[in-house]
Amino acid sequence: MYLVDTNIWLERLLEQERSAEVGAFLEQTSTDQLAMTDFSLHSIGVILDRLERQTVLLEFVDDVFLQGEVGLISVQPEAMHRLVVVMEQFKLDFDDAYQYVAAEQMGAVIVSFDGDFDRTERKRREPIAILRGNAA
Repeated sequence: MYLVDTNIWLERLLEQERSAEVGAFLEQTSTDQLAMTDFSLHSIGVILDRLERQTVLLEFVDDVFLQGEVGLISVQPEAMHRLVVVMEQFKLDFDDAYQYVAAEQMGAVIVSFDGDFDRTERKRREPIAILRGNAA
């Protein structure tokens, strides 16, 4: 199972430099093996709204959740203590700690371009590494 960080989705949605890499990862990975946090979904919504790309947001939600089987994960209030511990232990901001705790709860590999995860116990994998078979 892969927890896909916000920056991965945005790379593809905004057609940035590594969009093709993300596209290949998404095409070769069954959607039922992917998850994202509600925090990521809402962040993507805020960013696409600011860019006046609401239609892209609707297409994304339809593709990922309604047509696909990507899981939507929440970190419950009971886990906020763990989240704060992770923030302090690994010097992560709230967003990264949220992703980390969600991945921890579901036993998922974090897929991200964010190097901050490299100083954690879970680390992270970039899409290209997973495509090359280096997911573990």
